[in-house]
Amino acid sequence: MTKLRIGIAGAGLIGRRHLELVQASPDCEPAAIADPAPAAADVARAAGVPLYASLDALLAARRLDGVIIATPNHLHVQDALACVRAGVPALIEKPVAHSLEEGTRLRQVADAAGATLLVGHHRAHSPLLARALEIVREGVLGTPVAVVGSAMFCKPDAYFEAAWRREPGGGPILINMIHEIGNLRSLCGEIVAVQAMASSATRHYPVEDTVAISLRFANGALGTFMLSDCAASARSWEQTSRENEVYASYPDEDCYLIAGTHGSLAVPTMRLKTYARDEDRSWLKPFQASVAGLVREDPLERQLAHFCDVIRGTAKPLVTVQDGLQNLRVTEAIAEAARTGRIVGTVDA
Repeated sequence: MTKLRIGIAGAGLIGRRHLELVQASPDCEPAAIADPAPAAADVARAAGVPLYASLDALLAARRLDGVIIATPNHLHVQDALACVRAGVPALIEKPVAHSLEEGTRLRQVADAAGATLLVGHHRAHSPLLARALEIVREGVLGTPVAVVGSAMFCKPDAYFEAAWRREPGGGPILINMIHEIGNLRSLCGEIVAVQAMASSATRHYPVEDTVAISLRFANGALGTFMLSDCAASARSWEQTSRENEVYASYPDEDCYLIAGTHGSLAVPTMRLKTYARDEDRSWLKPFQASVAGLVREDPLERQLAHFCDVIRGTAKPLVTVQDGLQNLRVTEAIAEAARTGRIVGTVDA
């Protein structure tokens, strides 16, 4: 099978990671890079591909089968629209847009054009998430009742040398929580309302460092989530999932607990506790305890393979523009709830 020719817009950290994956893939190969930064020349030279100053210039000069958009957040929509105009499928790094208004515009234009777009919420391709979702959908836990989640970790002081990370919009609500929202929507269903309290009492920056969040799901289940980027804790997806070797690993810890009427599942240890019979449903009775098996793979590799299938027309995008937009909508609702003290709905009007 002929390898698909993939262009990469953005040669920063995540763009270079995508480039590595494309180079190693049996399904595709890098065709060119688009990035105006001087450092991009070295990246393109090492990869043996041409460099263009803009995605528009690349699309005009080269025949591509697909584009991976790994540019700064505020450029995602304009770059995705360029791909729509050129009729080239695109994988858009999260967030799909830097605002709900721009994301809605992209969705409308893409829908009208019948464009092929995949949003890069890579955790959606995690075998851990897929196995947990399988357990929930099979009814092993019974009717969903509650979920308890956490993303508690400590960002080093050097992280905040960039001034924008100390200002509103640069904190864990809009930077980190969007990943968790994607996971929770997959596992527990649509989130319809949120409440939140935020604090900056540790670092004293204008931006939040710790947030307590309450969630209401469409199916009636409730959730709580603790988010902090200044907590000396290992209870985050990055530190527990073992899916990114950059982070210290704590395989004995969990970051989610999903509870239903007949059992509960801890993620990512995949520890299951279930009642054997309906009549055993009592805190006086012991659970049957087990660990759900799974095969570990790199979610980014799986995402790229899926993107290739989407380009070839053998698969539908697992994460659509609408999915990415809804993840952004819920995240922004959390920020609004923390700012106003109100319950904020998250259903698209």
